[in-house]
Amino acid sequence: MPLTRSCTFALALFLAAAPAARAQDACNAPAKDAIVHLDVPGTPFEPVITADGCWLFVTLAAGNRPDGGDIAVVRRDAGKLSVVRTVPVKGNPTGAVLTHDGKTLIVASGAYLAFLDASRLISGAGDPVLGYIGNGSPVGFIYVNVTADDKVVFAAAERAEAIVSVNMDLVRAGKITDDAVISKLDVGNAPIAVTLSPDGRYLYTTSEISLPSWKWPDVCKPENAVSSGRGRGRAPPPYHGQGAIIVFDAALAVTAPSRAAVSRVAAGCSPVRLVLSPDGNTAYVSARNDNSLLAFDAHKLVNDTAHALLGKVEVGVAPVGVAVIDDASRIVVTNSNRFAGGAGDHQPLAVVDAAKLRAGGKQSVLGQIPAGGFPRELRVTADGRTLFVTNFSSKTLEMIDVARALPGAR
Repeated sequence: MPLTRSCTFALALFLAAAPAARAQDACNAPAKDAIVHLDVPGTPFEPVITADGCWLFVTLAAGNRPDGGDIAVVRRDAGKLSVVRTVPVKGNPTGAVLTHDGKTLIVASGAYLAFLDASRLISGAGDPVLGYIGNGSPVGFIYVNVTADDKVVFAAAERAEAIVSVNMDLVRAGKITDDAVISKLDVGNAPIAVTLSPDGRYLYTTSEISLPSWKWPDVCKPENAVSSGRGRGRAPPPYHGQGAIIVFDAALAVTAPSRAAVSRVAAGCSPVRLVLSPDGNTAYVSARNDNSLLAFDAHKLVNDTAHALLGKVEVGVAPVGVAVIDDASRIVVTNSNRFAGGAGDHQPLAVVDAAKLRAGGKQSVLGQIPAGGFPRELRVTADGRTLFVTNFSSKTLEMIDVARALPGAR
């Protein structure tokens, strides 16, 4: 019996999809070794992974280069990594995010927000840089995120003590100018995280040091005052207050920023990164100056701040990056030793039992895995099988097979 037109169309779709599926399987195939290091041509900050797992865009910070930094385009195939090309960008590229449609890479780059065409980054055809927002002022854009509908970008300006929002409809229309900036949130000292709740209702950020007007007690030592970098013993004064998690109403952050603040909760000394569990119920925060990982009830961060803290555990020296893995049962943290280490000072990643941490933190550290010098950021592939780490000082991208390398993984 001859095929109907609808059957013929369905068969064509199936045949077209088959090679793509095989290519994706090859991209995500495990490496021979559980841990693989790739040398990159610069100091890597953030690894951004495409949805199919085949490509990574790695920001390479500028360091002392006056002409800016780069984006390294990394190919992943059959368990191997290779740098295909690098693309220069103005400023100091650090945090980055890929829009959910996979089309645009948005980079926090010091004095600028850079927007790049993802398909051109991969193909090498044409200039991938679409444009910049920013006039060169040292505002310190360091982290960036985008709403689930790809309509609004939130960018943390560390030195300007603010978070700005950007209209992505204007960016897509080619109007990449300061006119695309919608609003500005006044945050406090050194905002870093820009984390959105799964339902898009709340925006969470971290502020490293409390403002004097908050009148919090001075309990935190200066981070770079201890020569050992180990964060132990009493450093010379002055001391300062804890840092904070600050929660904003995400919609009001765009439309009425002066009314957007919801709550402010003490989060240890120098909290820097904040990630949420996939269900949005728990916020995990690295407190760099406390050498600790903290867990908070995300709902109580909004409506019961006095009881939001669930647990705390010491994980290593100056933890920075945080990732949720293994069906949300494990947390991985980078121990950076950023104030005393160097390229040869290889630090471990700490692996933490999420349930034990939420229960107070006692005996929640399961073990460690090796990393390079100043391990900084962590990202997990969409299938949850592979963890990527940027080793900032030793200039490597590290690929970790979760099932084989992490202690306590299931």
